[in-house]
Amino acid sequence: MLMAILAVVGGLALLVWSADRFIDGAAATARHAGMPPLLIGMVIIGFGTSAPEMVVSAFASLQGNPNLALGNGYGSNITNIALILGITALLSPIAVHSQILRKELPLLAVITLLAGYQLMDGQITATEAWTLLGVFFLMMGWSIVQGMRQRGDTLGSDVEHELASDVIMPLGKALIWLLIGLILLIASSRILVWGAVDIASAMGVSDLIIGLTVVAIGTSLPELASSIIAVRKNEHDLALGNVIGSNMFNTLAVVGIAGAIHPMSVSPEVLTRDWVVMAGLTLSLFVLGYGFRGQSRINRAEGGLLLAIFVAYTGYLVYGVVNA
Repeated sequence: MLMAILAVVGGLALLVWSADRFIDGAAATARHAGMPPLLIGMVIIGFGTSAPEMVVSAFASLQGNPNLALGNGYGSNITNIALILGITALLSPIAVHSQILRKELPLLAVITLLAGYQLMDGQITATEAWTLLGVFFLMMGWSIVQGMRQRGDTLGSDVEHELASDVIMPLGKALIWLLIGLILLIASSRILVWGAVDIASAMGVSDLIIGLTVVAIGTSLPELASSIIAVRKNEHDLALGNVIGSNMFNTLAVVGIAGAIHPMSVSPEVLTRDWVVMAGLTLSLFVLGYGFRGQSRINRAEGGLLLAIFVAYTGYLVYGVVNA
């Protein structure tokens, strides 16, 4: 049990560090290739911050624990909106200016509804998983087109400002960090999954609960760090863009990859409890970020409410485990 706990703690720490190196290497490589800042923000950084969830879920599914992968995907979405945006908005209200983000918010809502529809029969089949991956590749194509066309968007300005503040990494060094980051992502994910499954078995807790809590929070740490740094630099669109992009990746790619590797049976509470919370938070993000009230922002009171929802949800999960 002690070894499993150390594996989870060490695996998470190495996962976060390697994800950061992977993102730095990928972003620097993209800059040397002449990729527009907006495209780097939408695709490279979005992919990089979701890399921990994707690799962890792939290994969990390969090892016969697809519910750990599902919990990681949905739990990360809940964590991204309720915990990360909650904390970020408490530090500084998040104003939304980017037109691209306003287009992505309703798309995220539709993707969330698709996920709920797939859960209604109590399983995610290989066909449904490949459907998610197909939608994911369509979204990637759309992101690339938007990144090439709308270079003047405020999200692109935020990314350009962020990149300009960094020293340009030589291409050789960028490729080395890209490779090292990827290798360590894989290694740390295997360690984390082993530890999480071992703890779940020893405590009699389901893989799903471990995925929704410990693994989801741990793999979302890159998004938390990048969002806090962005909002402190007054790059509000970048902070929100990190969360929206990550949630799209989680719902489509993370769950899609896991289901394609190992189709899964889904317990009823995933739909009635976890998806409902995820969908409610996604809807609230859509309402707050789209600007129906005349302003597109998440203020401190709303950030506090999001954080309270996260605490209540996590507390409910823990209470269910303790009283099982």
